[in-house]
This record gives sequence, structure tokens and C-alpha cells, in this order.
Amino acid sequence: MKPHQPREDRPMFGLGLMCIAMALFTSIDTSAKWLILSGLPIMQVVFVRYAGHFIASLVMFLPREGLSAFRAVHPGLQFLRALFLLASTAFNFAALKYLPITITTAIYFASPIVITILSVAFLGEKIRLKRALAILVGFVGVLIVVAPWGADFHPAMLLSLSALICASSYFVLTRRLAGVEANSTSQLWASGIATLALIPFGLPGWVWPATVTDWLVMLFIGIFAAVGHGLAVTAHRYAPASTLAPVTYVQAIYATASGLLVFGNLPGWGTALGTAIIIASGIYIWHRERALMLERRRVETAALTR
Repeated sequence: MKPHQPREDRPMFGLGLMCIAMALFTSIDTSAKWLILSGLPIMQVVFVRYAGHFIASLVMFLPREGLSAFRAVHPGLQFLRALFLLASTAFNFAALKYLPITITTAIYFASPIVITILSVAFLGEKIRLKRALAILVGFVGVLIVVAPWGADFHPAMLLSLSALICASSYFVLTRRLAGVEANSTSQLWASGIATLALIPFGLPGWVWPATVTDWLVMLFIGIFAAVGHGLAVTAHRYAPASTLAPVTYVQAIYATASGLLVFGNLPGWGTALGTAIIIASGIYIWHRERALMLERRRVETAALTR
């Protein structure tokens, strides 16, 4: 296993890195929606996103680590993790063709809820009553955003829900591999496998960008992904996950700004209310997990001092 970078106690710097990473993740969705609305096929955009990510990862990691960066401790889990990430991106980009970024982002915010459920099912984690109630409240928020009973419901919301499930599965596997696999290995496997898998779907019927702006967006979408993932991982060197987790919700601001400035969309009251409920539920789940972690540490420390 490759040596990991030592942890440095610089939480404000870590928070700043995570905020930039979230802005880059929003830039990925914005770029994808722009390219798809410009006439590029969805699977071509997914391919470009991962091919660019893979090339950028090669440039970042190979000079420093060489081919050892590809050496995985758990290749089977890395392969499955890459497929979940690929499926999540494909579903999300397909949804972005029809839905505002604010809606797809709001649905994605339910990932802590789904991750908690999957962690109970597959990692054997325990869940208490308060967290279970927070999960139910979060699903109410998702229902308000999706509004399957209303005239504004669009079938593409089912694509966003599929992306949510795949992304949550990806995060559970990421948690499973944390501390075992190096960041370079995980990035190269995820982007490399996706690139290879997408060749039969992304290359046939290739459409070249029609404008300079489209060219620039297509060139940068993979760089946004590689740098964003790298910054998110690096942020954890300077601040614990319990400090960084709530920062992910800053994407609500980024998505709203992107939707308004780039596409002229503002979220409706249902999206705004549902997003607020989902965020509140996610923050409460984070708070409970942090409290339980601190309690476990207190008990362990007390046991060691006896």
C-alpha cells in the first residue's frame, strides 16, 4: 500500500479547498448541460468527462508514482466502484437534459440519507431512532422536490433518483476502501474504467462542437472533475470529515447561481422547500454521527486511562 500524506490541522484551509471542489463539481453539471443542450449526444459528453478526467489524472499522478499508481489492493471493489460512478454520471447527465441543475442537485443532497441506509444493509452499521426519523424527514423533502403528484413532475426525475442510488453506492464503496487505497489509485481506476467502458457508446455518432465556447467547455469538463476530486481528497488532509461534510451543501448556492446566470432558471418554491428539508435532514444525520463518534472516543479514552 502506498504511504498516505500526514494529516495537518488546518481546518479553515481544508474548508476552503472543499468549497472550491464543490464549485468545480457544479461546473461539471453546468458544462454537461451546456454541451447536451448544444446538440452533443449524452453518452459522448459522459465519455469526454471521463476521458478528460483520466488524462488529467495521468498527468497528475504518473510522474510522481509511475505505474504503481494503478496497483489496487482490492481491484474487484475498485471495478464495482467505478461502474457505480459511471452509472451515476450517465443518469445525472441524461436528467440534466430535461431538468434544471437546482432540481438534480437537490435530489443529490439526499445521498447522506441513502448512504446511511446502504451502510446499515451492507456495512452492518447501527441506526438509532433519531437518525431513522431524520431519514424519513429527508425522504419527505425528496418527495416535495420530485412532486410525483403535481403537473411539474417530469419522468427525468426518475433518472436523477437512479443517479442518487448509484452515487450513494459509490460513496459506500469509497468509505469501504478509505485508508486502504491511495487517492491516485482510486482516481485512475474510476476514470480509466469508465473511459474504456464508454468507447463503444461515446465514439459512434461523434458530434464536433459548433462554437469556440462549446470547444472550451468540452475541453475543461474532465479537468473540472479531476481537480475537483483531487481537492476534495486533499481537503481531508487538513480537516476531519466531520468538519467538511456540511460544506457540501454550499452546492445549493452554486447550483442556484449557475441555473440563473447560465440557463436563466430559478428554483420554484417546492424545490426550495424540499431542498431546505433535505439539507436539514442531512445536517442532522451528520450531527448525530459526529456525536456518536465523539462518544465512542470518550469511552475508549476512559477505558485506556483505567
